[in-house]
Amino acid sequence: MLDLPSPPPFLPAKWAVGGHLQTLAGWFLPSNPPEPPWERLNLKLPDGDALRIKMARGESDTVVYLFHGLGGSTDADYMRRAGAVFHGAGHTVISVNHRGAGEGRGLAQNPYHSGSSGDLAAVIQVGRGFFPDRIHIAIGYSLSGNMLLLLLGRETEFMALPDGAIAVNPPADLEQGSLELRRGLNRIYDRRFTRLLWAEVEARWEKVPARRAHNLRDFDQFYMAPRAGFRDREAYYAQCSCGPCLAEIQVPTVLLTAKDDPLAPSDHVTGFSLSPSVHLHVEATGGHMGYIAHDLPGLRWLEPALSHYVDALRLAILDGEAWAGADAGGDLP
Repeated sequence: MLDLPSPPPFLPAKWAVGGHLQTLAGWFLPSNPPEPPWERLNLKLPDGDALRIKMARGESDTVVYLFHGLGGSTDADYMRRAGAVFHGAGHTVISVNHRGAGEGRGLAQNPYHSGSSGDLAAVIQVGRGFFPDRIHIAIGYSLSGNMLLLLLGRETEFMALPDGAIAVNPPADLEQGSLELRRGLNRIYDRRFTRLLWAEVEARWEKVPARRAHNLRDFDQFYMAPRAGFRDREAYYAQCSCGPCLAEIQVPTVLLTAKDDPLAPSDHVTGFSLSPSVHLHVEATGGHMGYIAHDLPGLRWLEPALSHYVDALRLAILDGEAWAGADAGGDLP
């Protein structure tokens, strides 16, 4: 297994104990990071849809890609914090709105979903075209973590890949994750995600199915699976879960998760075989992308941990001569 130095351990705030409090505090605790000097670009995809991406150029040898989670956008606090941290470190940052999300609303007719790994590859291809001689490291949060791991473990022959990757709290088993959302307090998250997804459907001026789903499992059955071309929900979950692909990853990758994540607990990941190219980091607590600490600036542990791992991956890539560099190219269509 890939052996990287670990960041300082996560010590949770005493008022945010347990996965639910960590998750909710991560969502609602305000933050006001500085905005990098973003350039806004539209990336046209092969099917005619477009992605709105934001790019802030840096002087270092590293490009960091940020891909948001379900119902998010480049305006999500965790995306803005990461953008500020990495640009502040001198890196070029490419922050991506998935189809129809955030500033990309109105640019796409098709939805993004758990298996949309080709969209990530399209962004990386363009990034390599802009910066062919740099190291490219992608970070995927939650659902995008699953997409990124799918790209690395399955779509390796014809698609552009990063030189290194970090997946944050990825749902490696979509079937099990959808069932977790139907239990106890997790129903709060289930309703929130479902409302956000229906809002995205309506923003595309799509006709809402007669049987409107009120939870994510039913949304995937009645809307997402058929809309994305899958036979049913079970086929969608089976084909788009990254867990079975984790053993095939060859790009240096960090998989960061928490045991008490109420949406994607770490045992969903550890139940699968991992490639020797994967560095697994499991925290005892932290919830779903929460990691609210008691003694750090802004109470945030995640961004310093991600910065640590980007530096560690960069050194591992250079030391292992795993850098694709100028071998992969691309440009804006």
